[in-house]
This record gives sequence, C-alpha cells and structure tokens, in this order.
Amino acid sequence: MSGSAEALAERIAARLAAPVDPAVAAFAQALADAAGARAVLFYGSNLRTGSLDGVLDFYVLLPGTREAAIWPTVSYHERAHEGTVLRAKLATMCLATFARAASGELTDTTIWARFVQPSALIWAEDEGARAEVVAAIAAAAVTAARLAAALGPVSGTAEDYWRALFRATYSAEFRVEKQGREDDILAVNADHFAGLLPLALEAGGIPPGLHGAILTPRLMPAERARIIGWWKRRRRMGKPLNLLRLVKASTTFEGAARYAAWKIERHTGMPVKLTPFRERWPLLAAPQVLWDLSQHRRRQRSGG
Repeated sequence: MSGSAEALAERIAARLAAPVDPAVAAFAQALADAAGARAVLFYGSNLRTGSLDGVLDFYVLLPGTREAAIWPTVSYHERAHEGTVLRAKLATMCLATFARAASGELTDTTIWARFVQPSALIWAEDEGARAEVVAAIAAAAVTAARLAAALGPVSGTAEDYWRALFRATYSAEFRVEKQGREDDILAVNADHFAGLLPLALEAGGIPPGLHGAILTPRLMPAERARIIGWWKRRRRMGKPLNLLRLVKASTTFEGAARYAAWKIERHTGMPVKLTPFRERWPLLAAPQVLWDLSQHRRRQRSGG
C-alpha cells in the first residue's frame, strides 16, 4: 500500500469509528445477528444529528458472493426502546459485492457516491470484516474523487469538484431532493470533506496539484476521456437500474408508502396523503405522487 493509500485508509478507519447512540448500536447488533452479517454500516442524517427520530439507515453486509438479481434487498424493521419505537430501513447485500461496487467495477452508481459521504461502522464480525469495510469505503472515496476530477473544472476548490460529482450522480437517479442538495451535503458535512479530495486523488494516482485552497488535478486527456466514458455507461444505466430497485423494494419494504411519504415531505415540504390504496400498492400509486410533486415544485418556482 502506498503512503497516500495508507493515509486515506487511516482517515477512513477513524471516521468509521464515529460514536453512535447505544440504542442504535444495539439495534445494529440485533439486525446483524438475525441476518448472519459480517458488518453493519450506519449512515444518513441520524448519524450526523444523533437523533433517534424518523428512520435509521443501515447497510447490512453479508458473507458470500451470491446476490439476488437486483441488489440490495431493502426492508423495514422496528425495535422497542425505552417506551418508544425505533424504525430502520435496511439495505442488505454481500460485503464482497459492496466492495466491488465501491471500487467502480460494477454498473452501480450509488454505493461509491453514497459512501464517500459520512458513515459509521457500528458492528463488525471480526477484525477481518472491519478491514474489508475500511478498504471498501476507501475505494469509494477514490472512485468518487477520480470522477470529480474528470467532471470538475481545470482548477477550483474541493467544493467545486464535489458539487460537480454530486450533481452528476443525483441526475443519474430518481431523486425527490430539491435542487442544490449537493450544497446541503457539503455544508452539513464540511468537517468530513475537509482535506478528503486531495488525499483520495493521490491514493487514486492523480496528483491533486494543491496550492492553498485551489486544486489543479493533473489528469491526462486520455485518462480523463477514459473516466468520462466509464461514467457515461453508468449514467445511462442509472435510472433504469434505480427503477428496478424501486420495483423490488416495493415487494420487500413493508411500510414503504409511509417511509416514502415521510421522505418526500422532509425533502420537499409537500405532504403526501396516505390512502389505503397507496399503503397497499405504493408502486402503482407512485405516478400520481410524482405528478403531484412536479406540480408542487412548479408552484414553488413560480412563487405560487
């Protein structure tokens, strides 16, 4: 391992060791025990705020290499805690697949873009599993940094490159978040991203050309073209793959309609009325909800 790669891995390991509420850790261990997992990652706004409200987000990483045709498997779980109910959304997949996706080997556009953002490794089967997760998250940072360098300006601040990356990855998926979500990510996670880009670029073999706060990544034209070609293939598959995952999740995610309504209102301010039909058939109800959301956004833009 090169010096820059080792420094990146050390940084990632320290970030993944972020403390969490004991109730979240206990929930994660119970989920891991039930699934026979190798590791559990915790991410999302609850990691940052420490709140137990809303829905906790976990990735449960399994042994083996055999996956369902469409991964991850998404499910919803509840756990009693001191007279209240904790709610969690689980994405379950093999650790080996997670690592390949993080490194950019697979068509997926979500793993490396999601896990270059903050997460916590709150349960691991053993030190071997912990080391595999650290390596996978470090690979996600390198994958994201290389694409950020290819999509961003010739020279700019780290934030310029991260914005270019997140705008591209959000546009490749079906998202309910408002425009400018990338600014929110960078603002609330400023400490996480500080210094990450030059370190990840160096680990990925791209000299960052850092002068003060300005980077000028030394990316040869042929390498830039290769990275852009790599991204274009994944961007074309982003929405179709995202749709297939939504279809699958509608069959495994008990409470999907309630979760979707909560998420839409949280990110857009538009309340979603839950009807018996929407509760039972969230996928069939989705076109009307998306239409309502488009009209809501149009009214917001026009000031109505």
